Amino acid sequence: MEIQTNVVFKHLEASTKRIIVEQGGTRSGKTYNILIWLVVSYALRNTGKTITLCRKTYPSLRASAMRDFIDILMKLGLYNEDYHNKSNSEITLNGNLVEFIGMDQPQKIRGRKRDVLFANEANELSIEDWRQLSLRTTERIIIDYNPSDEFHWIYDEVITRDDADFYQTTYLDNPFLEDSVIAEIERLKSIDENYWRVYGLGERGQAKSLIFTYNECQQIPTSANLVGYGLDFGYSADPTALIAVYQEGDDLYADELIYRVGMTNSDIYKTIASLNLSKYDPIWGDSAEPKTIDELRRRGLNVKATAKGRDSINIGIDMIRRYRLHVTSRSSNLIKELRNYKYHEDKQGRVTNKPIDAFNHGCDAMRYSIYNTLARPNYGRYSIR
Repeated sequence: MEIQTNVVFKHLEASTKRIIVEQGGTRSGKTYNILIWLVVSYALRNTGKTITLCRKTYPSLRASAMRDFIDILMKLGLYNEDYHNKSNSEITLNGNLVEFIGMDQPQKIRGRKRDVLFANEANELSIEDWRQLSLRTTERIIIDYNPSDEFHWIYDEVITRDDADFYQTTYLDNPFLEDSVIAEIERLKSIDENYWRVYGLGERGQAKSLIFTYNECQQIPTSANLVGYGLDFGYSADPTALIAVYQEGDDLYADELIYRVGMTNSDIYKTIASLNLSKYDPIWGDSAEPKTIDELRRRGLNVKATAKGRDSINIGIDMIRRYRLHVTSRSSNLIKELRNYKYHEDKQGRVTNKPIDAFNHGCDAMRYSIYNTLARPNYGRYSIR
């Protein structure tokens, strides 16, 4: 086999430690090269092993590392649908069991032991998640993450261990990136120093100027009223995001329904239609995309253009901040945004009231719904879950 890899693959080949920590910026090739190593250097050299791939939630794992793992198998001619148990999210490879689990699946977390663990986006996990997983792993543990947190248990409890190797990579370590992607990453230099530090240089972030605070919840209370849905459009670099928003008294609840790049208008329609939303509940879409909104309306979706006016962004943000914000734990992309969405700081380090236009696709979708309903004194009360 001829396989293209980068320095991350070499780290895994060279390390003899029990734990391998891959900290890095965006698009450094961390996840993809770890997955290649798991296939060609571990699964094909061993048999009878159990390999676990995990992330905070199963939906986010399925849409990222699991999809990439299957893509690698297909490119190498190793994928056989007969050996893919889709109901259990397991693949048999060379006599090894490869399982995909989310930490929102407690019955699997506390299940059987494994030989190798790969914790993708490990900074999303709690310290208790880490301890449960590591206690049940007999051979090797690999974790990767973007270091967006200024303080984290990974820094204190993992990197400092004698049996851990620590590596840091950036987009410059990935020779397979297109020039357009490199340009987009380097644009962060002029957007925000902290974003460039984390996602460009792969260094620890500094948690300053965050716009929202939030709590995670397992599900939306059945007594909460549906405020509506917000839809932000994207395509290649930016995702299309659909966020449902609910209210109960002084509490707002947000639930991520769609967060995906590369979606055509047809994809957006089919995906939303599959959610079986009530035709009476409004979906507030970005008014900068009138053609897309019109096409979705013609297909039968109740999509409306969000109202936009002077300072509408700050008004919408202010409205959200009047409530206690809760986000479902399965909303991993929205949570990542909330941990990074912040205000500009001036040259003296003083916080301005101007939000940085980054990490805001899910946040914008959430804001559209709230701005167009709660901002109106007689906003409609929609269906109750």
